[in-house]
Amino acid sequence: MNIHEYQGKEILSSFGVRVQRGIVAQDAKEAVDAAKKLTEQTGTGWHVIKAQVHAGGRGKGGGVKLAKNLQEVEEIAGQIIGMNLVTPQTSAEGKKVHQVLVAEDVYYPGDNEPEEYYMSVLLNRATGKNMIMYSTEGGMDIETVAEQTPHLIFNEEIDPAVGLMPFQARRIAFNLGLSGAAFKEMTKFVMALYEAYSKSDSALFEINPVLKTSDDKIMAVDAKVTIDDNALFRHKDYAEMRDVREENPVEVEARAVGLNYVDLDGNVGCMVNGAGLAMATMDLIKQAGGEPANFLDVGGTADAKRVEEAFRLILKDEKVKAILINIFGGIVRCDRVAQGIVDAYKNMGDAIKVPIIVRLQGTNADIAKEIIDNSGLDVHSAVEFQEAADKVHEVLA
Repeated sequence: MNIHEYQGKEILSSFGVRVQRGIVAQDAKEAVDAAKKLTEQTGTGWHVIKAQVHAGGRGKGGGVKLAKNLQEVEEIAGQIIGMNLVTPQTSAEGKKVHQVLVAEDVYYPGDNEPEEYYMSVLLNRATGKNMIMYSTEGGMDIETVAEQTPHLIFNEEIDPAVGLMPFQARRIAFNLGLSGAAFKEMTKFVMALYEAYSKSDSALFEINPVLKTSDDKIMAVDAKVTIDDNALFRHKDYAEMRDVREENPVEVEARAVGLNYVDLDGNVGCMVNGAGLAMATMDLIKQAGGEPANFLDVGGTADAKRVEEAFRLILKDEKVKAILINIFGGIVRCDRVAQGIVDAYKNMGDAIKVPIIVRLQGTNADIAKEIIDNSGLDVHSAVEFQEAADKVHEVLA
């Protein structure tokens, strides 16, 4: 589950991580009120207005701007709220901005020049250990840094049996070239950051930039946080942070009815039971000359109601030219699935205007094929994988 920057900063702050302070606003008037309140709390004279969407690279799309007075706060917030923000991490249409974060200016003058660093905490799947990835090149796309100057990216792997050790935090501060007060601050920052990552059951913490201020404070100026959905039962307060406006509406609808659905860009809809079989089915569609339009796992039950819900989700995509149903009858009998498909098809009337290929394999597969073949509906039955692929190719030709 992705969350907004301001929400990520709330989590970080609750574990003692210093963050750039800010107040979220839903419109230009609220933004001005937030700026006034922030000045009272922090003494900041300038304010940074940040679009709150689930995408990185907001500054490049005009979603992060500096306001030097209250009039500029109102003008900039008015411009950003309601805009479709296009960044390297959004589609061509962009994402609509519903709110902004009015944040304090932390690039104030002082004894030293401010410096920016990159830092993220995530799982290294190759080793099965958490790792902290960091670089002196903060404020830049980490992909660009990795491509052009890979020697400037460091990794610190953490043994899950003992967690992050103080000497590792000190090594990170040393590799970033810090000394004195800034060195101590960074050590504390890293320890608190890892504790926040671990105890919040997050899948990713990405802070870009981590800032060393002119008076040697270390703080998170940004916060991209992804929470592990499977751990939300332990964090009811985090679950409430979900912003469905930022998510694909069909995927939101699928979750509400208990279906595992991921929207893709292809032309063949998939309805499968089991994630592994679903992945294999997507490969099958590719081999047949099509492109999968979705990942859809209906789970262990595929009765008429569930099949109908799956049909309706798939058919919301206007690019779908055919639907492939691939069910392995282990827990559920194939004849029951076949009857469910026929009943759902009849219930939907003329809503289904694309050909359907059904492959049922497993318990009572032969009976299931008879049910499909004798239904009188525009449904093509198949038994073998290759047979299903050939039928997909036929209907797309």
